[in-house]
Amino acid sequence: MTDRTPLATTGDLAAMLDAELVGPGDLPVCGVASLDDAIKGDLSFIRAPKYANRWARSAASSAVVTRGIEVPGHDASVRALLFVDDADRAMITMLHAAQERAPRDNPSPGVHPGAHIASGAVVPESASVGAGAVIGEGATIGEHAVIGAGAVLAPGVAVGAHTRLHPRVTMMIGTRIGAHAIVFPGAVIGADGFGFLPGPEGPIKVPHLGGVTIGDRVEIGANTTIDRGKFDDTTIGDNTKIDNQVQIAHACKIGRGVIICGCCAVGGSVTIGDGAVLAGHVSVRDNVSIAPGAIVGGNSAIDGDVDATEPWFGYPARPLSVASRNYTTLTKLGELWSTVRDLRKRVGAMEKTDP
Repeated sequence: MTDRTPLATTGDLAAMLDAELVGPGDLPVCGVASLDDAIKGDLSFIRAPKYANRWARSAASSAVVTRGIEVPGHDASVRALLFVDDADRAMITMLHAAQERAPRDNPSPGVHPGAHIASGAVVPESASVGAGAVIGEGATIGEHAVIGAGAVLAPGVAVGAHTRLHPRVTMMIGTRIGAHAIVFPGAVIGADGFGFLPGPEGPIKVPHLGGVTIGDRVEIGANTTIDRGKFDDTTIGDNTKIDNQVQIAHACKIGRGVIICGCCAVGGSVTIGDGAVLAGHVSVRDNVSIAPGAIVGGNSAIDGDVDATEPWFGYPARPLSVASRNYTTLTKLGELWSTVRDLRKRVGAMEKTDP
């Protein structure tokens, strides 16, 4: 059974979030859920007007609401609304607070007896190295870094202070990652780029001699792969966040604060500017440039350079104003074809009756 022990009261949350409380301050908050799935005691969120009408039929006891949104059907005698400047940011604040109270997976410093550390590797006493991890000759680990069980660090790899590599992460020769980064299980950093030339006896492999350089506070999702460059390093700037199962090919230059969502595939030698966002399942052709701050919608295919004047979307992707017109036209193709077919019949009948 799910534990329904109160985590706080609505008054406690109002004080923490500096919220305007409309309703009782002593309501217990036992959990967090969407408006549709919430039960009594749950807190929910209303971050856009389109969700406000769901409040009247929701079983939630309280909700955090972005200021300026009207919530019809609210009975302040039995339920509470907490109005804040931005419900999404308030949610993040609450999650951070909950995380501080939750059980933590913080390995103690030290090297597990089952780990293998090469004699020339540098591992400070404050670092933690899990069972079955392998750290190669000349690799350097920063203070308070965590190397998970089964992780493999090739010779010469560098891991910054306070960075955490979860179990089974592989960092190959020529890879470096900065401080306070997080790499989730199964990620592979520094494999060869996919480079082959056709030959009479089959494809001829092109050697890749570059590496991968990753900045500070970067997050890399589970089973993501980042290839080394042929000549130059593949680079990823500070604060960039990469989701699960993303492929980043050789020699890409990814800026600071970029967001790349799940299942994206980024071709070789692509440049992505600071603050750009690729939604889920975007594919990017080799050798294109995505401008700083650009936004690309999910399931899009990038076949040329992208600017930041408006979001891009589609297959192939185009500026949203163009893509919307194209999509609207596409949905009417059946109707247009019926009209053309009818007109052809009329013209044919007129030609038969002409003297």
